[in-house]
Amino acid sequence: MRFYDESSAARAKRACAKLSEERFQKSTLETADSRPGLAVVGVGMMGREHLGVAHLLGRTVLRGIFDQSAQSLEAADELVATLGGEAPHHYSNLEDVFADPTVDVVIVSTPNYTHWDVVRVALKSEKALLVEKPMATRLEDALAMVKAVSNRKALFRLGMQYRFKAQYVDVFREVKALASLGAVKTISMSEYRPPFLKKVEQWNKFSRYSGGTLVEKCCHYFDLINQMAEAEPISVYASGGQAVNFLDFEYEGSPSDIDDHAFVVINYSNDIRASFTLNMFSEELYEEMVVVGEKGRAVASERSTFKRNEPSTGALQVEVSGHSHYHSQDVSYPDIIEQSGHSGATFFAQESFLNTLESRNAGQSADSATVMQGLWAMIVASAAQASIQRKAVVDIEQFLFEHGCSSLALAEFTPTTE
Repeated sequence: MRFYDESSAARAKRACAKLSEERFQKSTLETADSRPGLAVVGVGMMGREHLGVAHLLGRTVLRGIFDQSAQSLEAADELVATLGGEAPHHYSNLEDVFADPTVDVVIVSTPNYTHWDVVRVALKSEKALLVEKPMATRLEDALAMVKAVSNRKALFRLGMQYRFKAQYVDVFREVKALASLGAVKTISMSEYRPPFLKKVEQWNKFSRYSGGTLVEKCCHYFDLINQMAEAEPISVYASGGQAVNFLDFEYEGSPSDIDDHAFVVINYSNDIRASFTLNMFSEELYEEMVVVGEKGRAVASERSTFKRNEPSTGALQVEVSGHSHYHSQDVSYPDIIEQSGHSGATFFAQESFLNTLESRNAGQSADSATVMQGLWAMIVASAAQASIQRKAVVDIEQFLFEHGCSSLALAEFTPTTE
């Protein structure tokens, strides 16, 4: 199954029906303990979002949480209490999480620069892992992670949840499943938004911890572009910098150095051309994917805000003669899903991960982001950051060679966790 094999409306209808069923079961059945045991490593903003989604889905039993920040642990405890749950167990160290026999599934949502360190400990166990994006902050670590999970039997997936936003589910369905546009020729994406939010110890304000803005924030978009292009990128050119945000910001004596705007051009091996635009000093949130094919154009967009308690609005327009969505149509998820985080995308990303776990145990397949898909998003993002620094086009094959790899080696390398 692919993430676009059902429309966003069908996905939401199925999920809402399942939510009602799960709530009934949890209140009437005595089989709750048969659900997989869940631990969340890293309960900052993203980790707490996963806790909320896990409660909403009702498909796992929370066994405990781990974080080195007392403030994050306190916030997580308050959230669980608000949701009506018992105070979660606090693991004293990371090793204890993966040694706990009651834990079957671990969600890793620690700061980016710690992902590889956490995964190295996790690999000593056979617990299913969902690791938040990006998989690492350095391409060397991402490549090492791919190799490390190659012989691992337990499920390993990445939290590339933007592919589950309603407008992207639907535009992929139009382009891939329904072939509404014919052959794709160009892809463009853009994100306009306010600056990075506050994180623990302000790690996202520094490239050495985040991997750079195009890695930290934009790997989502490069994943979407890669999946739409369905080919290997052959070159990347990017121009960007720090123009407005955090120019005078320091933390513990170190000045912020993250880019707040960029333009990226990607050429693919099948002659598809793609572009990405980022601006992080806008007042409101707006993102868009425009796909142009032989028959017309499709526009998937989202409007949102950090300022008011208002839902985001996802929309799809398919400019093909006679199409029912020729004029823009609202495709937003129902409020109960949309408000669970990232416009409902985290809900479906976690659901997809659990579906994949169940399907894999049954010898089937289901949709969720694989380690190789995460790696290729990381490759494009890292090449784009390198292009900004070098002020030159980055040839992907040469870039991989610089990091001790090649596209041929990657093509032949398929981890068992895929």
